[in-house]
Amino acid sequence: MSALRLAVFDMDGTLLDSLPDLAECCCEILAQCGLPLLSDMQVRSMVGNGVQALVERAFRASLDKKAEESGKAQAMPISTEEAVSRFMAAYTPRATRLSRLFPGTEDALRTLRAQGWLLAVCTNKPEKAARRILSDFRLEDLFAAVGGGDSFAARKPDARHLLGTIAQAGSAPERSVMVGDMPPDCLAAQAASCPFVFAGWGYGAPELADKAVVKAAAMQDIPTLLARIMPV
Repeated sequence: MSALRLAVFDMDGTLLDSLPDLAECCCEILAQCGLPLLSDMQVRSMVGNGVQALVERAFRASLDKKAEESGKAQAMPISTEEAVSRFMAAYTPRATRLSRLFPGTEDALRTLRAQGWLLAVCTNKPEKAARRILSDFRLEDLFAAVGGGDSFAARKPDARHLLGTIAQAGSAPERSVMVGDMPPDCLAAQAASCPFVFAGWGYGAPELADKAVVKAAAMQDIPTLLARIMPV
């Protein structure tokens, strides 16, 4: 018997509009260090490669801004490890205070389950934070696996992250589809030989759609599109 079909979803920018909480936490850490704050739109372009990359990019942008204002080069005031630790301490307890599911997300997920699909999350966000978010939105029971950025030895765009998530869900790459909005999602899907569906409502650049098997305009379109890509 072949494995059940599996729909694997990225989290930030795909299931969840998490930008408000991510941006607020970045600004909280920057303010602690006496650095200029960033707008939500500035932070938006920094999301997708995990917490460390987000924090490093936020500090770099803020330090560059301060250097322009002062005319002097600026050094990182704390270590990257300390910055990540402070970010997670601020973010984990309140990851859904401002964040919201994208319109149609819950209905689409429940429709897929009713159609016999397995569901999984493959995110560069730490697993604990990802599970907390799913629990807060009462969605955790819908997912057969949650592969966080710290769940395996590698993370997206490395195929091992996606392949590990697929294995945990009990499916196989040839029966899986990856839905995401950023290059790490696309690259992981390509390396794992899975179809990639571009989440056009997310944070990714529109041209990424050229590398997808299809672009989805809204989350509510996903069940129909996935059924066309991978019929029963």
